[in-house]
Amino acid sequence: MFLEVTKRRNPQLVEAAIKLHQEGSILPDTYILDLDRIEKNAKYLKRQADESGIELFYMTKQIGRNPLVSQAIKNAGIENAVVVDYKEALIMMEHNLPIGNVGHLVQVPTRLLEKIVAYGPKFMTVFSIEMLEKINDSAQKLGKKQKILLKVIEPTDEVYEGQFGGFHLSELRELALVTKKMKNIEISGITSFPCFLYDGESQLNPTNNVKTIEKATEILKESGINITELNIPSATCGKTIPFIQQIGGTQGEPGHALTGTTPLHAKLDLEELPSMIYVSEISHNLDGKAYLYGGGYYRRGHFDNALIIEENGQQETDQVESFGNESIDYYLSTKKSHPVGSTVLAAFRTQIFVTRSDVAVVSGISQGKPKVEGLYNSLGNLIRR
Repeated sequence: MFLEVTKRRNPQLVEAAIKLHQEGSILPDTYILDLDRIEKNAKYLKRQADESGIELFYMTKQIGRNPLVSQAIKNAGIENAVVVDYKEALIMMEHNLPIGNVGHLVQVPTRLLEKIVAYGPKFMTVFSIEMLEKINDSAQKLGKKQKILLKVIEPTDEVYEGQFGGFHLSELRELALVTKKMKNIEISGITSFPCFLYDGESQLNPTNNVKTIEKATEILKESGINITELNIPSATCGKTIPFIQQIGGTQGEPGHALTGTTPLHAKLDLEELPSMIYVSEISHNLDGKAYLYGGGYYRRGHFDNALIIEENGQQETDQVESFGNESIDYYLSTKKSHPVGSTVLAAFRTQIFVTRSDVAVVSGISQGKPKVEGLYNSLGNLIRR
C-alpha cells in the first residue's frame, strides 16, 4: 500500500532497513520506525493544529505503544497521548507520559479506575452511567475532579465490529439529571468514532457520527450541561485538521499521520513523510513460490507487494499473495521464488499492537547513519537497547 511512496519519498529509510537487516542488527518480522522523521511529522501536525485552534492527542497503538517514540512526539509539542485501552495507559504511566484521553475505544476496568484517576488523565471517555458513578466515587476518594467525554452512538452511525458502546441520544436528558448529583466529575465533551471515512480516492468525508455529536451537544446544553470539547477522531492529519475546525471540533487524535500512513498518504503527497517500514526475510521456496517470515500481518493492511533484495544487491518487487483470516501468518508467500536469506521490505497499513512483531526505533536515518536506539516488542516493552 505504501511501498512505492516510501521508496520515493523516504529512500533513506529503505536503505537503512536493508543495511540493518543484512548486517544482522534486526531480525525478520521487525517494523522500523524512523524516529527523526516521526518527530518532524509531529512538529508539523502541532503547527497545523495550533493554526486551527485544535488540541491534539497522539495515538500509539499503530506503532506498538512505543514509549521512546511517544517521548519524541511529546518533545515535538503534542504533549498528551490518547490511549486506546487500559494496557496502553499503563505503558504511558510507567514512562511518566501524560495521558490526554483514556477510555475510548476501551473502557477502564473498574478495579483499575482509582489508579488511572490518580494518575491524572486530562479526560476520560465513558459509555455508561455505571462507569460515571464509579469514576465519581474514585475521584471523590482521591479528592479530585475528573473531566469526562461522553461517547454517543445511534443505529445510523458508522461503528466497527468490536467497538460498540456509548449513550443513545434518547438517554442524554436523564443522564444530565443524574450526573448533576455527581460532584467529582465534569461532563466536558462528546466523542464518537469514526468521524471521517476515506472515499478511496483523495478525500475524507464526515460520517453520520458527526451529526449525532452535534445533536448530543444541543440536548446536553438544553439540559444545563455546557459542552466545551468535541473530540473528532479518525485519520487526523495536516490535511484534515481544518475539517475538524469547520465542523466545530476542538480535539483530534493523530495516529497514522505520525508515520505518514493514513489512507490519504497512499494517494497524495502530503507533508507527513512515510516513517515506518516492515522487514522480513525469505525463509524457503516451494513450487515456484517464495515464503517469507510472518508475524506482522494485519488483515486490513493491504499488504500486497514487497521489495526483495538479494545479498548481491539485486532488487525486485513481487506480489504478496492474499492470506486468509482463518490461519496464523507463520509465513506469507510471493508469486515468484527468491534466494533464501534475501531481505524483504514492505510498507502497509498496520496496527503493530495486534501483531507479534518487534519494533526497532532508529535514529539518524536521514543522515545515512542509522542507529537502533531501542528494540521493543509489539506492546511497548523494551527487549534491548
